Amino acid sequence: MIKVLFVCHGNICRSPMAEIIFKNMVKEAGLEACFHIESRAISYEEYGNPIYPPARREILAHGLKVDETKRAQVIEKKEYSDWDYLIIMDRSNERGLGRIIGSDPQGKVHYLMEYTSTPGEVEDPWYTRNFHKVWDQIYAGCEGLLEHILRNGELK
Repeated sequence: MIKVLFVCHGNICRSPMAEIIFKNMVKEAGLEACFHIESRAISYEEYGNPIYPPARREILAHGLKVDETKRAQVIEKKEYSDWDYLIIMDRSNERGLGRIIGSDPQGKVHYLMEYTSTPGEVEDPWYTRNFHKVWDQIYAGCEGLLEHILRNGELK
């Protein structure tokens, strides 16, 4: 089983969007039994809060379902060993995650956009308010991540 954790600052916008998008892609590929997918924050600022309403609206606008029980959670150091992929959105997430988990000796931490033809960061829609653009970035990254996993024969 491949275990993927999406990480952003508050776990109310980008990482839950990525979690939902990737879960849907995996389901459509008939690979649900091969993956465990979740999301977390690097900050307690939004701990316990639901998906941010504009992010929720964007998810619903694309015909995907939102788990109404989903609440922001924070990654803990002990979780590093639980995941095959720790997928971050930007440099700030990288710094914050580094403060929590320390080093990344197994090379599990990756930017979501590194799996696209336009590597870089997923912008933070909390500030830009451009949830549609962020959806497109995350969708492309999730497609690339799934292709990467399948291409590398990681499913057993």
